[in-house]
Amino acid sequence: MKLPKVSAVVAAAVLAPAVLFPSSASAADAPRPTGASGPDTGSAGTPDAAPADAGQEDLDRAEVRRILADKASGVSVREAAEQALAAGTAAALREFLTTGLQNARYIDCRVETVQILGVGGPAVKEAAKAALRGSYADLVKFLEEGQYTARAQDDRAEVERILADSAPDSYVRADAQKALDAGTPAALREFLTVGLKGSQRLDDMIAVARILGAGGPAVKAAAGAALQAPYEGLTKFLKEGQYTARAQDDRAEIERLLADPATGPGVREAGQKALDTGTPAALRHFVETELPVQRENDARVALSQIMAKGGPEVRAAANTAMDGSYTDVVKFLQEGQYTARAKDNRAQVAQIAETGGPAVKKAALAALDGNEQAVATFLIEGWAKARAEDEAAAKPGSTEPTVRPTEQPTTAPTEQPTTAPAAQTAQTAATGGQVVQAAARTTSGTSTTGTTGTTAVTRTTTGTTGTATVGSGQLAATGTEGLGLEAGGAAAALAAGAALVVVSRRRRSAEG
Repeated sequence: MKLPKVSAVVAAAVLAPAVLFPSSASAADAPRPTGASGPDTGSAGTPDAAPADAGQEDLDRAEVRRILADKASGVSVREAAEQALAAGTAAALREFLTTGLQNARYIDCRVETVQILGVGGPAVKEAAKAALRGSYADLVKFLEEGQYTARAQDDRAEVERILADSAPDSYVRADAQKALDAGTPAALREFLTVGLKGSQRLDDMIAVARILGAGGPAVKAAAGAALQAPYEGLTKFLKEGQYTARAQDDRAEIERLLADPATGPGVREAGQKALDTGTPAALRHFVETELPVQRENDARVALSQIMAKGGPEVRAAANTAMDGSYTDVVKFLQEGQYTARAKDNRAQVAQIAETGGPAVKKAALAALDGNEQAVATFLIEGWAKARAEDEAAAKPGSTEPTVRPTEQPTTAPTEQPTTAPAAQTAQTAATGGQVVQAAARTTSGTSTTGTTGTTAVTRTTTGTTGTATVGSGQLAATGTEGLGLEAGGAAAALAAGAALVVVSRRRRSAEG
């Protein structure tokens, strides 16, 4: 293991002198390291206390030079060897080989152990601390064996942590599990030093692709650029870029909602507040949290308004939807109100047939024989026309008696089909469920045909508002009450049902 070089002077300042510089006897007795992590002990052995002749001095000098050239020698050993050679005396060489070499090796081992302790995991730190409290042999054993055993424990713990934190379908999780299944220190180390980076990059690319698929225009553009960029650009998008782009999309979406006349007052007020605040957090909070709540509130308000102005069937269906979920409310606004109003319209036409003059009765029965569009057309146009015919026949000089309905129906018709129109459905989808009632068929103009007493017959329909007025009553395209029969609830439903029975019986009698 290659570690930064630390001079013996620095090591001496950090480590306790009494520990760093043991007695000559204890240093000499310490076992010498033999592995790659420990310094080389040389091959000449420990020389005699003093050279016997000049030949011994040459041998010592050669040994010192060999130790100095050995790449396994530590910083302290090199410095001491250089000092011995620089002194140039046989005594200096002998002193280095007998005492200085062991002291320098001990210093190098402690310095290397301290460095490993500083960068190691929990198990490595504990093993290094234990070695520093022990002997020279303990240091050598830690450097040659102990650090790798402890590091394998740390590697396993780290891989297990990565496995627990990774997504179930991620490459990181799959590769981490493979390393754990292999179980060897080499497999764990290889995953942490090499494999993790590759699998994480694949996971990041998949994450960006998913964001691209679900994001708005700004997010899609930024994600596409990130996928084409170096890996640093991709990680920067995941950490920062996606949020900046999403804020742009959120602002554009809120501005679109505010410009749409179909979203309600709650959505409009909360959206404008988010725009005024202007922070990415405020924009995201509105889109992610407030918008669904405000949409439901606005939908329930719209339902309440329809329920207050509708006929018996509309009120009953609206009341049921109000007691249900948001999905029930949306379903009523999209479909249920039209189905219920169609029932109210038929009951109203049956009542008109029962109480109207000959022309009115004939037109009403014909409408009841048709579909819902025929019923709606009668209420919007046919009723007024037939009444005009009855009133014209009742003018002075006419032999026909004046026949006037005693009551007018409580609800008014709509020209909408029983299910939401395609355009409205598309609008609902675009606004996430916010519904605005569609307009009735566009018919404009006002006509007054015949006057009896003070009652004028007037017909007005307006496509943009869905409002229709026949006589003095207002039709159900707006859901407002008309004049005439004012009893509501069960009584109105009962009267309408009875009228249908009477009409049916009269038909059978006429046909017989």
